[in-house]
Amino acid sequence: MAMEKFKPHLLMILAQICYTFLYFITQASFNHGMNPHVYVTYRHVVGGLFMLPLAYFLERGIRPKLTMTLLLEFFVLSLLGVSLTLNMYFVSLNFTSPTFVASMLNTIAALTFVLAVILRLEVVNVQDPRGIAKVIGTLVSLGGVMIMTLYKGVILKNLWHPIIYIHQGGNNVVKENWVKGSILTVASCIAWSIWFIMQAYTLKRYPAQLSLTTWMSFVGAAQSAFYTIVVQHKRVAWTIGFNIDFWSIMYGGIVISGLVVFIQLWCTEQKGPVFVTMFNPLATILVAILAYFIFGEKLFMGSIIGAIIVIVGLYLVLWGKEDPKSQRKDEEKCCITKIEHQEDNMMKKFQLE
Repeated sequence: MAMEKFKPHLLMILAQICYTFLYFITQASFNHGMNPHVYVTYRHVVGGLFMLPLAYFLERGIRPKLTMTLLLEFFVLSLLGVSLTLNMYFVSLNFTSPTFVASMLNTIAALTFVLAVILRLEVVNVQDPRGIAKVIGTLVSLGGVMIMTLYKGVILKNLWHPIIYIHQGGNNVVKENWVKGSILTVASCIAWSIWFIMQAYTLKRYPAQLSLTTWMSFVGAAQSAFYTIVVQHKRVAWTIGFNIDFWSIMYGGIVISGLVVFIQLWCTEQKGPVFVTMFNPLATILVAILAYFIFGEKLFMGSIIGAIIVIVGLYLVLWGKEDPKSQRKDEEKCCITKIEHQEDNMMKKFQLE
C-alpha cells in the first residue's frame, strides 16, 4: 500500500535521473564530434519508431479523425517543441555547461505562467496569498536567470581529479562563448513555454497523447532534417559509428522520448502537471553534483546562487498554482475510502457472528 502511494514520486525521481544522464551523454557525444542538428533528427526518428506501435495499439479507439487544421497544429507544435527548440537547446550545451542548461530549464514553468497571464489563460488574484506567490515567484525566478546569465563569480576548486573524463576535443574555445550559449538557452526555454500553452489547446481536440507525441517526433525529425541538410550537407556529418554517438541517439530516442514520456503522462494523469513540474529542480541538483564531483567540471558561484534563486522562485509559483480545494477533495475521498473499508470489515465480522 505504501509503495502504491509513493509510486508517482518514485517514477518522477527515475525520470529526472534519466534526464540527468541525458545531459552528459549528449555532451560527450557532441565533444566527440556529433553534430547537434543531426542528433536531434536521428533521435526523434528513433523516438517516433519506438512510440508508433505503442500509440497505434494503445490508442486505437480514442484517436480523433485527422483534419488539415490538426495537421497544421502538429507542424507548429513540432517546430516549437522539437526542431526549433531542441536545436537551440543542444547547440547552447556546446557553449555553456550541463549545470547551466539544466538550471535554466527550471524557468519554463515561470515563463509559461507569464504567457498564460498575458493570454488570459491564468487568473492572478492579488488579494489571495497564492496569487501573490505566483507574481513574486515569477519575478524571483527571472531574477535568478539574469544572475546565471550575466554573473559567473569565483570558480569553486575541485576536491579531486575527475573520476570520469569527458574528452573536450576541439571545443575548448567554443565553451567560453557563454553569452551566446545563454541567449540560445533562454530562447529555447521561451519556445518551450509557448509549446506548452499551445499543446493544451491541441490536446482538447486531439486527446491522444501517445499519438500526438509520435506525430511530433516524426514531423519534428523531418523539420530538423530539412534545416540540417541546409546548414550541414556533408555526408560525414550524417555518418554514425557504433560509439558514443550511436548510444546517445538510442538513449535520447528510446529512454527520454519513450520511457520518460510514458512516466510523465501517467504521473500527470494521476497527480496533475504541477506535481510533474515540481521534480524538475531535482535534475539540476543531480547534474551539478555529477558535473562537479564525478566529471570535474568547473562550478561557478554565480551558477549556484542563480540556481538556488530560480528553484525558490519556481516553488513559489508552483505553490501559488496549487488548488487547495482539490487537496481537500483528495483528503475527503481518502477519508470516505477509509470509512467504507471500516464498514466492510464490520459487516464481515457481523456476518461471521
